[in-house]
Amino acid sequence: MDPQPPPFPFTTAADSLSPPSNPSHACLNCGGPTTFPPPSSDPTFFPSPPPPTYRPIRLPAVNLPSSARNSVILAPVPKPLPTPLLSPPFEFTAPIKRIASPDDALRFVSSESGSHFLGFVVGLSDSVKGLKISDPCHVSRTVESIGDVIETLGEWIEGIPLAEQGGRYGNVAFRVWHGRLCENAEGLMNRILSDCDDEMRGAVVELKAYFMDSFGNGSRIDYGTGHETNFAAWLYCLARLGLIREEDYQAVVLRVFVKYVSLMRKLQVRYSLEPAGSHGVWGLDDYHFLPFVFGSSQLVDHKYMKPKSIHNEDILENFAKEYMYLECIVFIKKVKKGLFAEHSPLLDDISGVPTWSKVKSGLLKMYRAEVLEKVPIMQHFLFGLIIKWITNGMKVNKITKAAVKSRMWLYAEYRRSDFVVLVQLVAASRKNSAFGIWLSEAIEIRYADAFPIDAIVPTAIMNLVM
Repeated sequence: MDPQPPPFPFTTAADSLSPPSNPSHACLNCGGPTTFPPPSSDPTFFPSPPPPTYRPIRLPAVNLPSSARNSVILAPVPKPLPTPLLSPPFEFTAPIKRIASPDDALRFVSSESGSHFLGFVVGLSDSVKGLKISDPCHVSRTVESIGDVIETLGEWIEGIPLAEQGGRYGNVAFRVWHGRLCENAEGLMNRILSDCDDEMRGAVVELKAYFMDSFGNGSRIDYGTGHETNFAAWLYCLARLGLIREEDYQAVVLRVFVKYVSLMRKLQVRYSLEPAGSHGVWGLDDYHFLPFVFGSSQLVDHKYMKPKSIHNEDILENFAKEYMYLECIVFIKKVKKGLFAEHSPLLDDISGVPTWSKVKSGLLKMYRAEVLEKVPIMQHFLFGLIIKWITNGMKVNKITKAAVKSRMWLYAEYRRSDFVVLVQLVAASRKNSAFGIWLSEAIEIRYADAFPIDAIVPTAIMNLVM
């Protein structure tokens, strides 16, 4: 019989029966003793190596883009929508506040009222594309009356002297001006509604509420984008009443809104109004937002002026009176000292965008995310008959149908508007079911990639809302 091979290379049978006194092993190459045992055949014996430590080419920037800024970039661009006319019977009532949480703000922006209000703003912006402030436009009697009312408010400024006080904070004389505004608000509204019937004049109770909140707060002596949004809402109310029509949009921006911004500049400088809800240097502007939206639309497809032209002093000096965006830059450089990139870094970054059309679309998305969806700003917004508050269970099916049919994409970190309404609708009918709990938790996923809404909602739930 042939001898059996040794159990291990270079060992004898006797060595294999009893462990050697020396724990050393033979080398596979030279046969000499080794210190380490042979490798194990068990694949789990060796742990997987740790991931390599990569060294970036350069250190990241100090101010990294936040999730909110990423949401602005990825969100869809708002589109213009026709303003629905208010139909009788009219039951006007004093508007009240409704927004108290982020979900409330999202509910308003996603509702029919919020969508048409934002669509009205976009429509105003589109109407002045490529136009200068001095260009001729159709001016209706209503637009002319609104302009006269704003001029009247400006005449009051010189008649109210400043109060003698120390410190840099707002001058208390602004409360006198604002008090006069509130006292005469009803009469000013009746001037605009002079050609309306008695039933339509009942809207004064709602119109004056938005109007009084459009020029700052008399108690805090401040002004911000929330007050500016109230002025846009006041114009939207007039459009819903049929007093402002689509052919008036150009005049609303180039005649009315320009006068409004000019009036607010005078109030800000004379009474040292504090910025309400300012983001500091990382905000677009301490007081205004919509002039940048309308102004960027004016400059779309301009042959010579580009976003980087805001750094050209000759362009600012010669064209600031014709373009709102440039006028805003001039005012900022006038009231703020130092390098422009230091006190207005966001505007400085925007100047690097190649075209005005991209600036305009980005600002519209930013207006929705940073103004209309922010509770500190929208918590003072009012709702009545003209701008309705959509409660749970009211018109939810229309919202969810549009969301499902258009295959809207859900960005789980920041965009939960229509999907939240759908989840609330489903979870409300299945409060005690495990599926309802799971569906409610699904929208709380953070840092997820974009995925279609029908990948989450089962077919049964889609059938429920279709």
